[in-house]
Amino acid sequence: MLNILRLLKRFPTTARLLAVLGTSGRVHGGAGIEATAFEIAEHYTKYEYRIPMRDGVRLFTSVYVPKDASVSYPFLLTRTPYSVAPYGPDHYRVNIAPGDSFLKGGYIFVLQDVRGRWMSEGTFIEATPQRADEHADANVDESTDTYDTVEWLLRHVPGNNGRVGIWGVSYPGFYTSAGIIDSHSAIKAASPQAPVADFYLHDWYHGGAFMLLHEFEFLTGFKSQEGPTLPPKIRFQFDPGTQDSYQFFLKLGPLANASRYFEGKGGYWEASLEHTTYDGYWKARAIWPHLKDIHCAVLTVGGWFDAEDLMGTLRTHEAIGRNNIGIFNGLVMGPWVHGAWARADGRRLGSVDFAANTAEFYREHILFPFFEKYLKDRVDIKLAAAYAFETGTNVWRQYAAWPAPGAGLRTLYFQHDGNLSFEAPTGPAGDNDSYVSDPGRPVPFIGYTAFGLPQEYMVGDQRFAARRPDVLVYATPPLEVDVTLAGPVSARLFVSTTGTDSDWVVKLIDAYPEDRYAANDLVAQPPGGASRHIDDVPPPPTVLAGYQQLVRGEPFRGKFRQSFERPIPFVPGRVERVDFTMPDINHTFRRGHRIMIQVQSSWFPLVDRNPQTFVNIPTAQMGDFQAATQRIYRSRLEPSGVEVSVLPEPASAAESP
Repeated sequence: MLNILRLLKRFPTTARLLAVLGTSGRVHGGAGIEATAFEIAEHYTKYEYRIPMRDGVRLFTSVYVPKDASVSYPFLLTRTPYSVAPYGPDHYRVNIAPGDSFLKGGYIFVLQDVRGRWMSEGTFIEATPQRADEHADANVDESTDTYDTVEWLLRHVPGNNGRVGIWGVSYPGFYTSAGIIDSHSAIKAASPQAPVADFYLHDWYHGGAFMLLHEFEFLTGFKSQEGPTLPPKIRFQFDPGTQDSYQFFLKLGPLANASRYFEGKGGYWEASLEHTTYDGYWKARAIWPHLKDIHCAVLTVGGWFDAEDLMGTLRTHEAIGRNNIGIFNGLVMGPWVHGAWARADGRRLGSVDFAANTAEFYREHILFPFFEKYLKDRVDIKLAAAYAFETGTNVWRQYAAWPAPGAGLRTLYFQHDGNLSFEAPTGPAGDNDSYVSDPGRPVPFIGYTAFGLPQEYMVGDQRFAARRPDVLVYATPPLEVDVTLAGPVSARLFVSTTGTDSDWVVKLIDAYPEDRYAANDLVAQPPGGASRHIDDVPPPPTVLAGYQQLVRGEPFRGKFRQSFERPIPFVPGRVERVDFTMPDINHTFRRGHRIMIQVQSSWFPLVDRNPQTFVNIPTAQMGDFQAATQRIYRSRLEPSGVEVSVLPEPASAAESP
């Protein structure tokens, strides 16, 4: 058991996915659903079916039916590639519901292995293309599989009220989105949560930059299979031999050297590195352009600090609203990492305390009422169009839409001597700040040693980076009033490089005052659990006075500045414009704090190293990696900055827990 726990600690992101979505054991590390298998068996009867699809493939499906047959119940369906284990009608799963209120509220819970995964027949295809695409099968996709499943359930499972809800987190969120395209009339409500929407634009790649640590961690624990099979008892068998991701990947050398870790795992890693542009392979697997003909109510859920599928949530919500006028299209964004809203209490992340059990509040007061309203005709339930937790002030906000109505676009401009201001610079053409970016000594994405993707990096202290000579720092004076940013964040840069390619990483930071806290409040409790270190030695406590909290950070690979389909090199020394949009935020910078922006050209090993020469990076050799001088211009004619959405005054607060 100890060895298994150590393996899980080495890969916390994959462990979190499987804990939330695909295991049958209790989830540790946060308050959550406390139902046991015995309690579920006391109130539910488990059935197992192999449901035939229209092409003859049979999908393994577990159905948990309430033993109280005096009333009829709606179905609540989850489709997953992570296994519906345990198998066998006498072996009960613990996490069958999205919240403990559902267990008591009366639902028929349905969990299904998607085609080609575990005990289901067929062939698994990564992010199955829709039938309308030339790469898709002419007869079936995830929409038809969902339709056929619903039709079969309605006909063969007694005691149902004729209504179906669908939900899922991460990859199951993708299947939820796909399942409501041209949906079955019985589907009345759906909640895609952290849904995969576009592997290239939002997931494996960000701004054209390969998210090395995310994909490496996930795919070392996710492999293909031949025919129906039971999941292995131990899923993680890769031992890196170190606690230090930075040194592991630096010593690994060029990206091509990683291929040996993915032999026999289905070719997913190889496919990602073969398709480094936004080509037909990725476009076929993007679900968001197909989110049409949706006839049910939708509640899309995500976390502000979701390192995996933050943009997938926002893109899904936007596409559903744009293409399906007249349906309820709700959004929930909380202060959570990937999937944390489904099991944890949501009280804190790393050194940042959100002052309430935000995830429990969401499950009981937003998600459960949503399904009750649309699956049980609860006309008394009223729901806001958008629930967005406002970090900084730690309060839930209700909005009539998202992005927040009334927010105005303003630009935070880079100024002389590291200043940051809403006033445009007035300096002469050519004014710039520069640094040398060396691929042999890239900027780390965390300031401590860990292996894997620490959950808390998205609110992590950036003081370690601010001290490096290859990171530019711009900051406002201490704010005289609160400033609330609610909506998209976009980098607007004028740059040059002595190389022929470069990454540009922009980080928006909340810099705490040096003297705000009393002596007994100087130290935050260190974040525990597998998200920090693989051993049991806690990290040193964090001093919050002067803390530089990451609010949003995003990379952009410069060769894609004109198009993700057709990269172009930089001309050394030529000033060019690089614009890119970062994920939305809802954060208040409090009076006395400073708004800070850091700019750098590496973020390792979260993002793979750019050789800074115009080459195909997956096949680059050591000689291709060269240091380059990067310049950020801040003149009247070349006003670099970051565009933000500023609320003119504090929004009205929702009832907070």
